[in-house]
Amino acid sequence: MYLVVFRNRKRTDIDADAYGVEAEAMEHMARAQPGFLSFKSYTAADGEVVALSEWETEQAARNWGRVAQHREVQSRGRELYYESYTLFGCDAPRIHQFSTKDPS
Repeated sequence: MYLVVFRNRKRTDIDADAYGVEAEAMEHMARAQPGFLSFKSYTAADGEVVALSEWETEQAARNWGRVAQHREVQSRGRELYYESYTLFGCDAPRIHQFSTKDPS
């Protein structure tokens, strides 16, 4: 599995409706990409957003990054929506799991 963590802060003057439309479209497109596993996004009380996407391989994640429409939206994100962001990519992350259904 390849994990992508996208931490970001949005500008205060963004068009939230336009951002929401583009974010929803990108999530829909990502889910259709070969190697996509999952996506979740969380917003902290201070406004920082952490979005997590899981991919079968690093190559699958990189291929998504190269999709033309995705690249266009990324460019608009830098121009119109984001104050700052950091992208982390992690190959073969250490995974520890717990579940009350399987406490081993």
